[in-house]
Amino acid sequence: MVLNLLFITTVIKSTFGVVTTGLWLIPLMLAAITYYRYDAVDPESRPLDQLNLYPEYDFIVVGSGSAGAVVANRLSEVRKWKVLLIEAGPDENEISDVPSLAAYLQLSKLDWAYKTEPSTKACLGMQNNRCNWPRGRVLGGSSVLNYMLYVRGNRHDYDHWASLGNPGWDYDNVLRYFKKSEDNRNPYLANNKYHGRGGLLTVQESPWHSPLVAAFVEAGTQLGYDNRDINGAKQAGFMIAQGTIRRGSRCSTAKAFLRPIRMRKNFHLSMNSHVTRVIIEPGTMRAQAVEFVKHGKVYRIAARREVIISAGAINTPQLMMLSGLGPRKHLEKHGIRVLQDLPVGENMQDHVGMGGLTFLVDKPVAIVQDRFNPTAVTFQYVLRERGPMTTLGGVEGLAFVHTPYSNRSLDWPDIQFHMAPASINSDNGARVKKVLGLKESVYQEVYHPIANKDSWTIMPLLLRPRSRGSVKLRSANPFHYPLINANYFDDPLDAKTLVEGAKIALRVAEAQVFKQFGSRLWRKPLPNCKQHKFLSDAYLECHVRTISMTIYHPCGTAKMGPAWDPEAVVDPRLRVYGVRGLRVIDASIMPTISSGNTNAPVIMIAEKGADLIKEDWLTNPEYKVKRQANRLRDPDPASSNIQGIITLPNNITQGDSSNISDRSNMESNFSNSSHINNINFNSNSNSSNIESSSNFTLNYANS
Repeated sequence: MVLNLLFITTVIKSTFGVVTTGLWLIPLMLAAITYYRYDAVDPESRPLDQLNLYPEYDFIVVGSGSAGAVVANRLSEVRKWKVLLIEAGPDENEISDVPSLAAYLQLSKLDWAYKTEPSTKACLGMQNNRCNWPRGRVLGGSSVLNYMLYVRGNRHDYDHWASLGNPGWDYDNVLRYFKKSEDNRNPYLANNKYHGRGGLLTVQESPWHSPLVAAFVEAGTQLGYDNRDINGAKQAGFMIAQGTIRRGSRCSTAKAFLRPIRMRKNFHLSMNSHVTRVIIEPGTMRAQAVEFVKHGKVYRIAARREVIISAGAINTPQLMMLSGLGPRKHLEKHGIRVLQDLPVGENMQDHVGMGGLTFLVDKPVAIVQDRFNPTAVTFQYVLRERGPMTTLGGVEGLAFVHTPYSNRSLDWPDIQFHMAPASINSDNGARVKKVLGLKESVYQEVYHPIANKDSWTIMPLLLRPRSRGSVKLRSANPFHYPLINANYFDDPLDAKTLVEGAKIALRVAEAQVFKQFGSRLWRKPLPNCKQHKFLSDAYLECHVRTISMTIYHPCGTAKMGPAWDPEAVVDPRLRVYGVRGLRVIDASIMPTISSGNTNAPVIMIAEKGADLIKEDWLTNPEYKVKRQANRLRDPDPASSNIQGIITLPNNITQGDSSNISDRSNMESNFSNSSHINNINFNSNSNSSNIESSSNFTLNYANS
């Protein structure tokens, strides 16, 4: 036991950077011990970090998140293809497996810990008017940090994608990819044509519920909404949330898709590997290789067939721009040679929500951190795989509703509710306010007076924002965090729609079924909104702009669209316009954001994207690799003598011209490139979001 405790203390310290004190250190330690046991009984062990890499692979996948893990799994099903998956972060640990500890992973070493640029229209209650944007820097990506909610979106989302000129992306075509990955273990959904069984991704309800979620669903019926499967035939309605959990623990894409293939001979994984650029040959405009830094050494690995960027809606556009693909003026500003002028980083969308709407109750039915006996709760979890530690990050109920701004004749709601049996005050300021980045003055005035009181919340979120944000480079240094402009509420109708959503949430909370708990709204006004009448439209809009919460769903920064769409970056087969052998497969390609949590749609995109690659390379005669006599057919890691720096083979074969997604009006005049022997990245940027390695020199060996 002593050795276990020492091990767990190390895990907590490596994850959070510090070993905290106080009562909740005990359940963290016990939970980690619990999941150390779960790893031991898991049928698949953890993936291996490959140290001896080949100089060349058929496919290189950048990013192991919700999309990349799926793509690597599916491509390596073809035994003759050698697949390399590159991840910037480490493996998951025991803490990340515990569903209720999701908030503890944010701002940890498993999180990129991005922040939006300061705003005068949103995030006004956050420190420096900047919202925190958690993104997973870990095997499994943001599927390790998220709240595990399984929401597919609306049928009309995908039919709309197809109507924009993206054939094959309508709902009837993508449904089979949702079902392909899904192993739904909810008995009441068995034999349902909208759900799959036997897939790699486990989906089920949390085994523990508070009485408040049943009241929430009943309140919806009192307002005229059905209690229904929101991932089924229709979306508008209320339900108890489904999530990606297995045996009471988080089922990330790393656990679902990478652990089962850890022993495939044609699959390699490189963790703690920060990709700095995709190397594109200017003359042929073919993606030749990927360059990354691992343990202080620079690697260049060649791609025989394709490079697939699955780094997420922030890192994907950053990597593309660092590689010379992006808006011409922006790249030239940073001294980056423009290989293809594309609107990379534009069209960014996110689900913004209204946080902080708090309802107090008189009965002990909510999650109050200091009430739980850590030992009892943890052993309930260990022995029965149940209890409050299995909650989906605290979220228990979901709903989709119509405001007056939506067309009620269509089943296409414009507001989603997240219901949780807790609020900002429930942990006495220990974690939630830090994760949100809430100003101390706001917390002290509004939420500290009700610290550790039983409470619950409804968070309305905007499903289809009209505002568009962007991702830009801060500098040409790949280790500098990008500039993220969320641009929330740039379109005034977004705030007005969210205000209407808040009004519906208040009506839900006033339903008769909540009277049994003595539920009532906490009526302490936000300090910067006191000039407005409490709960008036003006006050609610002020509240929306003050506690503006990301729902962690950025997307759209490498938009999919037809050749005639000036905003498109990739074509409907996810090939980057104007570049051979390069695709984007992640949330970046969404033309418009899906109506609901985006993890399930991204997994669907990855399933379909992998099939598109297989179709192209296995059935299309125009896709072929011309092998030369001196090409290394079966590279042996021992014979390659890799010492940390890998240079490109001189005999890389270029694919056929048909293996490129092109536009008729695109320019392709490029000068000859010279070999780079040394790049020195320096920046005087004083952003707090820049890692300590702001002065980083990459020394390349001559090839």
